Amino acid sequence: MSPVDPLVRAVLFDLDDTLVPQRQWLDGAWDAVATAAERLGADRSALRQALADEAAAGSARGQLIDRAVARVHPGLAVEPLVAAFVAYRRPVLTPYPGAASVLARCRERAGVAVVTDGRPEIQRAKLRAAGLDGHVDVVVCSDDLGRAHRKPDPLPFRTALDQLGAEPGNAAFVGDRPETDMVGARRLGIFAVRVHSGEYARRPDVVPPDARCATLAEVAAVLDPLLSGRASSARAPGAEPVAAGGAGSESGRP
Repeated sequence: MSPVDPLVRAVLFDLDDTLVPQRQWLDGAWDAVATAAERLGADRSALRQALADEAAAGSARGQLIDRAVARVHPGLAVEPLVAAFVAYRRPVLTPYPGAASVLARCRERAGVAVVTDGRPEIQRAKLRAAGLDGHVDVVVCSDDLGRAHRKPDPLPFRTALDQLGAEPGNAAFVGDRPETDMVGARRLGIFAVRVHSGEYARRPDVVPPDARCATLAEVAAVLDPLLSGRASSARAPGAEPVAAGGAGSESGRP
């Protein structure tokens, strides 16, 4: 078993499908893309459905717009549609219940960061639209460090910890994706909390998390003993840090 400081001094959170529902943002973005396609003479309804189908098959696969266009409108210019996706901004995004209170509760006793993959301008816009930007101390977008450093690469995790003045052994990470969030956190020896929400809720574990929650609202109860120093000084059996290797990150455009 790997030792862990019973007093957590930094809590890192994933964004998509952890703090905010990814599908809520995508629904609006796909509408914007379909409208742009209609201006180019495409069947808006058919392309909108193709985009939804491609996203349902895995929203992080990359090149979803290309795939959808190839299905229903081969030859249609894709670049204007990608531009519409990138430019889309949703004025209000409803976070998961309890998101603000969980962040605030953690921030009372620890530094709080968001560590997220994706286009930085879009990810930061999501955080603002959800009204959560004022509840965190640090935002690390892995793409600012280079796409090769998307989770589970250690660099975005380490960058957040460095900015918060914390070490992996006195940090926790909350995320939803087993192959990126959990593998990345566990690889560094960070206490890993998996939230079973969003697109990856039913996906099996790649590595065992240190704790799991059905909803984000349950996270505070899991972290409270660590934040107050009442936790055991060792991880649960079978929760050793993960060796380098493991899952790779997704790449490509939406």
